[in-house]
Amino acid sequence: MNANGSERGNWTKLGFIFAATGSAIGLGNIWKFPYITYENNGGAFVLVYLICIAAIGLPIMIAEMILGRKSQRNAVGAFKAVGGGKWKIVGGLGVITGFVLLSYYSVVAGWTLEYFIKSVTGAFDGMDESEVGKLFGDFLKNPVKQISWHAVFMGLTIIIVAGGIVKGIQRITKILMPVLFIIMAILLIQSVFSEGFGQALTFLFRPNFSELTLGSVLEAVGHSFFTLSLGMGAIITYGSYMTDKDSIPKSAIIVCGLDTFVALMACMIIYPIIFTFKISPESMTKSAGILFSTLPIHFLNMPGGFLFGPLFFILVAFAALTSTISLLEVVVAYFIDELGWRRVQATIGLGIVIFVLGIFSALSNGAVPALSSFNLIGKSSTAGFFNTLDYLVSNWLLPVGGFFIAVFVGWRLQVAVKDEEYYKGEKTFLNYRAWNFLIKFVAPVAVAIIIIAVIFGREF
Repeated sequence: MNANGSERGNWTKLGFIFAATGSAIGLGNIWKFPYITYENNGGAFVLVYLICIAAIGLPIMIAEMILGRKSQRNAVGAFKAVGGGKWKIVGGLGVITGFVLLSYYSVVAGWTLEYFIKSVTGAFDGMDESEVGKLFGDFLKNPVKQISWHAVFMGLTIIIVAGGIVKGIQRITKILMPVLFIIMAILLIQSVFSEGFGQALTFLFRPNFSELTLGSVLEAVGHSFFTLSLGMGAIITYGSYMTDKDSIPKSAIIVCGLDTFVALMACMIIYPIIFTFKISPESMTKSAGILFSTLPIHFLNMPGGFLFGPLFFILVAFAALTSTISLLEVVVAYFIDELGWRRVQATIGLGIVIFVLGIFSALSNGAVPALSSFNLIGKSSTAGFFNTLDYLVSNWLLPVGGFFIAVFVGWRLQVAVKDEEYYKGEKTFLNYRAWNFLIKFVAPVAVAIIIIAVIFGREF
């Protein structure tokens, strides 16, 4: 029971792993990591990225789990419960971030359902790459389809979160995550037999440090933080449903490992297509457009493409859904714990408000010129309501939240609290002193570098 008497529920051990991994795995794993790895020449970048996951992402994830389980509260209540005082503002920033991020993330997630149906019905048959690209552009400008698929995805998210931790989120992630890995395995097997697999393997894992730049290192630092759903209160919230039998370090290592595994497997699915069909570097884009304007036609040209195209898009949809669930739960948990709302009331009410905000993003990719030209930041890359929100979340809200979480747990949280939570449950090989050093010195400095880079004009 929480302070207002409402039943919160607890994960099973496997349930938490699936839920937290689902929160971390999302569109960033399937399209952004393959893009930035391709842009930074693979190999050495991947190695630096893995080091960053261990030195930055993992320590902050452990810190968020400690805050969550110790407090048994939402992102705001967690800081209040452990004596954070004014630090609850950091938790509030996480709730706001989850709210804003979900509003436009659901829009892109909805695209995957449209393209799953197109793949199943053979909508791309006989088209070339330019025609598929035009089809995607026309889809973005269709207000009915944009809003409808956004509504469908938000509706699915609301239904699952309204079911609660055990009967809703845990139940569905126990289904979605194994299916997601099975689909990835099928797509990976198909890639192994493609002409470009060997070239893809070499590109991804051969370290050539002469190709590594300072910008590449910054990109690795940034993505190692962003990919794990850190800085937005999701892991704090999910951690609040953990039991004392669970090992926080062990759980965090498994989640980070699975998230990284999925990102690498996504590369091994996409890169063989790129190298087999000699897709130009210009076709690789930082936006999610490559998934919808480049890959569909090339799936058709591969043996069994009629099957692998739909499988790929349902894979992306599942990855997106496990993330939207965690984003809504961050917001809902705050209203349940702090304001005493009932779960169903909070989920439906907040879900509708988030959906309404998302309509502006849904219409800002060409459907409504005024929203497409909206530019609060004033940069060409932030033109459009959708891009403006994405810039604010990715470049400011997430890193600022992650920085202060690292500083609080590293320097302000009582040593006895950290020590107690760290050693509960099964033992792990990750030494407490090593983690404490990373969370006090390495992680906050690394995230501060991200913020400084943004101040000087770099975008993540």
